[in-house]
Amino acid sequence: MRNQATRSISDVQKTAGWMMIAGIIFIAMNLRSPLTSVGPLIGFIKQDLGISNTLAGMITTLPLLAFAFFSPFVPRLSQKYGLERIIFVSTFFLTLGIVLRSLSGITALYVGTVILGLAISVSNVLLPSLIKREFSGKIGMMTGVYSISMNVLGAIASGLSVPLAIGVGLGWRGALSVWGMLSFVALFVWGAPLFFRNRTRRQKTGQAAIHSEIDKSNVNVWRSRLAWQVTFFMGLQSMVFYILIAWLPEILKVRGLSPDQSGWLLSLMQLFLLPFTFIVPIVAGRMVNQRLLVMISFVLTLSGTLGIMLGSMRVTVISILILGVGAGFSFSLAMMFFGLRARNAQQSAELSGMAQAFGYLLAASGPALFGYARDVTNSWTAPLMILVVASILLFIFGMGAGRNRYIDDV
Repeated sequence: MRNQATRSISDVQKTAGWMMIAGIIFIAMNLRSPLTSVGPLIGFIKQDLGISNTLAGMITTLPLLAFAFFSPFVPRLSQKYGLERIIFVSTFFLTLGIVLRSLSGITALYVGTVILGLAISVSNVLLPSLIKREFSGKIGMMTGVYSISMNVLGAIASGLSVPLAIGVGLGWRGALSVWGMLSFVALFVWGAPLFFRNRTRRQKTGQAAIHSEIDKSNVNVWRSRLAWQVTFFMGLQSMVFYILIAWLPEILKVRGLSPDQSGWLLSLMQLFLLPFTFIVPIVAGRMVNQRLLVMISFVLTLSGTLGIMLGSMRVTVISILILGVGAGFSFSLAMMFFGLRARNAQQSAELSGMAQAFGYLLAASGPALFGYARDVTNSWTAPLMILVVASILLFIFGMGAGRNRYIDDV
């Protein structure tokens, strides 16, 4: 009788585990596609609404500012209301923000963008903590699953934006609204088995175990030097990525490519990073420290940027692919640092909240600053120098973040 009960509990826990993995995949699929779908459509949005390059850059910058200002509050909300419930509510508001952004008028565009940015910031912070809590023995593998799910849809969104807007005839508003259907599906995939997952977790660990884990986290991440190094690494890699997402299609169009071709090259860059967002976390989790991977990230990002700045069109295409690989390395490392540099799930959430708050505040300056430099100089050389400087700083802070230490080490 006891063996039968034990098997029953084990079967329930396995089912809950697979449900959790499916939920993580669907939530992760919505963390980049609402943002990466914008870059190829920037030209159409500017023409339709009559806005400047700087204001167009703000369409990408506003979600990053939302990440920055809301991320520090997310760990406290998850403690009070439950991590799974907060992710569910945020997915609802993500769908709302995508729909609102696609309505007519500049106000709806920017208000909807802010709402979806606030919603995405919740899962940005909590998914690494959830992986630390539920899959502590498989952080590398699950971080790879999470990363590749996020980036696959991000790449698809970039490539489909112009065909949906022009080929299908949806216009830029319709092309952006399509991704609301994906978030609506994620709402059900995550929400339907929510009670089942919570019940199974109580059977498995008990509420006392949950509270004891929270109580163990007494480190002030804002006073940790290592936490700041992780934060700057997170911010700089995000700055590079979101500058490319916002402005690479415009750079390519100036060099003679059509909007459709530019969008697919941006998509190809993101497709090239996909294998590395899965492989790098697994490799990083098996290494004593991650400094070698940081060095590889630096070389790829710097050489790719210089290739775009100085090379011919053929060199530019190769450089875009190199940048994709570099982005895969640096993004995966940033996500891994949240788990590797923390002792438990709550520390991971605190570190993730800090890194994505200050880090995205740093990243938010990128697209708007890039657009401003373009407006002032009327060339792409000065804006691309921002990426060169960011690559060098990425190396400096990454070498610190890659050390085999915890954020509460004295």
